[in-house]
Amino acid sequence: MSQKNEILPLLLTVMVTSALLGGIAWWLLNKTFPNLNDRSNSSSSSNNQISETLGAVKNVPEGLFNYGGSTTWAPIRKEVDFIIQQVWPKFRLVYTDPTTGTPGTGSGIRMLIENQLAFSQASRSLKDEEIQRAQQRGLTLKEVPVAIDGIAIAVHPDLPVSGLTITQLKDIYTGKIRNWRQVGGPNLAIIPYSRRKEDGGTVEFFIDQVLEKADFGSNIKYVYSTTPALRKVSQNLGGIYYASAPEVVPQCGIKTLPLGKSENKLVAPYQEPSIPSSQCPQKRNQLNELAFQKGEYPITRRLFVIIKQNGQLDEQAGEAYADLLLTDQGQELIEKAGFVPLR
Repeated sequence: MSQKNEILPLLLTVMVTSALLGGIAWWLLNKTFPNLNDRSNSSSSSNNQISETLGAVKNVPEGLFNYGGSTTWAPIRKEVDFIIQQVWPKFRLVYTDPTTGTPGTGSGIRMLIENQLAFSQASRSLKDEEIQRAQQRGLTLKEVPVAIDGIAIAVHPDLPVSGLTITQLKDIYTGKIRNWRQVGGPNLAIIPYSRRKEDGGTVEFFIDQVLEKADFGSNIKYVYSTTPALRKVSQNLGGIYYASAPEVVPQCGIKTLPLGKSENKLVAPYQEPSIPSSQCPQKRNQLNELAFQKGEYPITRRLFVIIKQNGQLDEQAGEAYADLLLTDQGQELIEKAGFVPLR
């Protein structure tokens, strides 16, 4: 009897230990390979549901798909699209520049309407004339928001100005304000830099939302892209430039100004306290995500996937790409790329 009494607890111990080890092994397997079960269990997600992982998205087509558009999307193409290609290697994406002009939201939508792209990336909403032009070609365009962005203002780190109102910013870029003394700064000429209107959605958005469709002033210095513009601002005490917040906020050599609808309600696009340029690049300023999500920061916008609804494979590719970005994993990768997730 004593031997049987010893064997029974031993068997129970072995069974409990095996169950625990099996549970741990299952957890480690799913932690290491989170998409392992997602593809075989396609019923776990649909186009009308939020999926947890990229691998759980349904109806991702196979083939080579050209896409293009906004330069603001460059960090997403680098960080997020790279992972998408690893999870879905047969869903092959090729970013395509326009044959004429500069790449941007407008050129991407134009190329989409002309059937040069499967889908497009935009840093602004569709314009009425773009919708009409698509309809003339028998196409219906659909925009799907996937991320939140904002416009940040860069100035020289030594410029003694604590912030600007939207009205002051408008007056600077329309030429009404031309000296920093007019906004509480030193007696110094303002040098406003900008890309040209035809260069992309960020400029179009800035003109529509900040300048209220007014023309740029005659004092504007035009630049080709954000990188040389920020370099010029870092070298000129009077310089100022605007661009997508993820392109500006973390940069060394400049500082980002808080903005507001009034002088007593300025909101910083970075997390307080601001990290000075002297500590960069060891430390970098981070986006004030909460202010962007709540709409407290005064110049925010959404990034869109533009899809042509033609009932063909291109439409399926655009829908799948948007669905991938809206998964929990896709939103985390968008945040890693420097943008603010929708949720």
